[in-house]
Amino acid sequence: MPHPDHHPIDLAVIGGSGLYNFPGLENAERRTMDTPYGPASGDIVVGDFAGRRLAFLARHGESHTLPPHRVNYRANLWALHSLGARRVVGVNAVGGIRGDMGPRVIVVPDQLIDYTHGRYTSYCDVEGAEVKHIDFSEPYTESLRRQLLAAARTAGIAVIDGGCYGATQGPRLETRAEIARMKRDGCDLVGMTGMPEAVLARELEIDYVCLALVANFAAGCGDEAEISIEEIFAHLAAATAEVPRILAALLRA
Repeated sequence: MPHPDHHPIDLAVIGGSGLYNFPGLENAERRTMDTPYGPASGDIVVGDFAGRRLAFLARHGESHTLPPHRVNYRANLWALHSLGARRVVGVNAVGGIRGDMGPRVIVVPDQLIDYTHGRYTSYCDVEGAEVKHIDFSEPYTESLRRQLLAAARTAGIAVIDGGCYGATQGPRLETRAEIARMKRDGCDLVGMTGMPEAVLARELEIDYVCLALVANFAAGCGDEAEISIEEIFAHLAAATAEVPRILAALLRA
């Protein structure tokens, strides 16, 4: 059931690496949510942004204590849904595989391939739950994807429309051979948190879209012999700074 809030939530944002709080959120209140699946990654912060009601959750926790394979994706989506969120933007730090998806580029992907393992990928995993075979042909909500792309144009921020996100297990970065295989598979981006977040949103009938921020070229795709974590976070900070402007335009639309 939606949380008894006089102001319904217009948009929920799940922040990835580098986005641990949402700048510009006014009249913010913290909500600690209990779920049937255990605790969410942290408190959900609800406040006013661009004249609307926004909920923010840091996927890895506000101190980045949760590695990708330990995030409680089921609790996170359930908690946001319980508060009344029906539109979710997942902000994801990624590596670029395709040549035009280098550091600081922002992408709104339209497809994904799941290479993760051992994660809870469905609400059907619970004893007695109805088994649902949901249609996942298009893993992101196309109407929300279009709105996000239009918002970026309105904000004057360049984003790439479309691309395939490959979700890997992490927390280690990938080998050159793994990236070469993903490239053969048709992946344009690589990240560690895109699944099962997207499919859980679909099971809850939440409109969900990914806003992918490229932090680095994936192994073997750029000029660097080794990927520097310092450089990754510098690139992420630059791309992350554009996110509030895109989401403000989305909410004002």
